[in-house]
Amino acid sequence: MMNESADAAIMRLERPHANLMIYYALACLVFPPAFPFLILPAWFRYHTMRYRFDAEGVSMSWGILFRREIIINYARIQDIHLRSNFVERWLGLARILVQTASGNAGAEMSIEGICEFEAVRDFLYARMRGVKDHESGHAHPATPAQDKLAAVLREIAAEVRALREALPTERDTGPHV
Repeated sequence: MMNESADAAIMRLERPHANLMIYYALACLVFPPAFPFLILPAWFRYHTMRYRFDAEGVSMSWGILFRREIIINYARIQDIHLRSNFVERWLGLARILVQTASGNAGAEMSIEGICEFEAVRDFLYARMRGVKDHESGHAHPATPAQDKLAAVLREIAAEVRALREALPTERDTGPHV
């Protein structure tokens, strides 16, 4: 379980790490003649990208001419993946792919430019699980009453198992007509 200071640090994340702009520049250098045309949209994306983690969910926005914003409630999150290529790993970055049950084959949100990607993944996973556990009525950690109930149920299951083994089987008594 993550401590509250780690949660608070993630809640304060608003901007991608500076290494993301280096990654964008290196990616644009793959096609040198097109570099001036490719770097400008990447520069605007980097400088307008914002994240917000709050009690309800996570949001990401970027863009100048065509502003785009994605908001996902923790309850809608179905799956979380980390993805990084060689250059991203070299720069200490990874993308956090957040999937919902929207029917899209790809991720609904791709949080990029984060160096604390494992902590953010764990934070999102804990929030996702916390929402689902709360909705289904499961409380974690278990209360003493729940522990006692679980022990009683385990005892009952053991007794039923012992009774089943003690009863004669059809093989022992022959077929019933």
